[in-house]
Amino acid sequence: MSKETLILLGGSHYLLPVIEAAHEHDLHVVTMDYLPNNVAHRYSDEYRNVSVTDHEAVLKAAKELNANGIMSFACDPGVVSAAYVAQKMALPFQCSYEAACTLQDKGMFRAFLSEHGFASPKSRRYTDAKAAVADADNLPWPVIVKPVDSAGSKGVTKLDGPEGLGRAIDLALNYSQCGAFIVEQFLTFTGFHSSADAFTVDGNLAFCTYSDQLFDKDADNPYTPVLIIWPSTMDARHQSELTSETQRLMRLLGMRNGIYNIETCVATDGTPYLMEVSPRGGGCKIAELQRLAYGIDLIDAEVRSAVGIPIEPIKTRECDGFWCEMVVHAEPGRSGLLKSVTIDPVVREKHLVVEDITALPGDMVEPFTGANMALGDLFLRFETREELNDIVSHASEWLRIDLA
Repeated sequence: MSKETLILLGGSHYLLPVIEAAHEHDLHVVTMDYLPNNVAHRYSDEYRNVSVTDHEAVLKAAKELNANGIMSFACDPGVVSAAYVAQKMALPFQCSYEAACTLQDKGMFRAFLSEHGFASPKSRRYTDAKAAVADADNLPWPVIVKPVDSAGSKGVTKLDGPEGLGRAIDLALNYSQCGAFIVEQFLTFTGFHSSADAFTVDGNLAFCTYSDQLFDKDADNPYTPVLIIWPSTMDARHQSELTSETQRLMRLLGMRNGIYNIETCVATDGTPYLMEVSPRGGGCKIAELQRLAYGIDLIDAEVRSAVGIPIEPIKTRECDGFWCEMVVHAEPGRSGLLKSVTIDPVVREKHLVVEDITALPGDMVEPFTGANMALGDLFLRFETREELNDIVSHASEWLRIDLA
């Protein structure tokens, strides 16, 4: 009897725990992208050189493989293709192709939120740079300019006024697959942004949590997160409101079973905002850390869901301690060949749970302009938030990155 086949779009190291979970269910795993040297292809059972953004090419390959399921875990560019293939082949997926298109295009998503009465920053979607520049006097300054279809904070610029708008648009378009960008109101917020993975069963939120997402204001891209902390310090009232609004969104879009990466924030006026909802697992190993912190394996649940295996019961639990994911990256203004990454033995012994440095000695270390420039990740556990804050705020004293 032949094994069932699961297609994973992408090839990054974020797919390794997904491949491991799929193999535990005796699935034949096929990874796809146009980069044959990506690390995940060394661990899958088969590799196909297919662009994850080419819907028809992915569909053709899926039919040839007689695929039983498809995922785009931690691979934002492949989500719409995965939804397209799932709909064409009647495979399980979080949502319809149309819903995926709405969620994955920041301009369409903002319009949907506004149409249905959700809190949403003022924004406008453009495909013409000249049109945006001509609108400069009418834009809600300060603004954020970003591609409508890019993840990892790539191509994002904050502007306080019209100066530099053209350059910001060029940067956004450089990272856009579809040639569109969005200019939206820059929200001043209280506390921290949240980025976390949630899970629905029959369209109902079975697991939903919130994090504190911190940024390095001195980094070459100050909008790429460098720390993600659980549990969140967000007010419980705002968490409850956001969970309710997320559930309303799930029902409006006809969601089914699966994992979602959800980004939220609370503005200084107390208004909670759903900023992004994507039908995929998040990058930065979010689901892996949540598995340790909450004892809930959303990766296994997503693999099961993707091929129609019954899902083990899922429910929201309390966080076991205080956890931090640290994105290891070069200090601002530094680049060169990596010599070593060294962690103080006391911190290693007391707090380090997972060390995953993916950069190798001799690799070129570039300025931290996006999540793709990370050197790796650390998972750290603490007994109190105060202890966590103290240790991570002095990271330069115990985490050393030597460059040649």
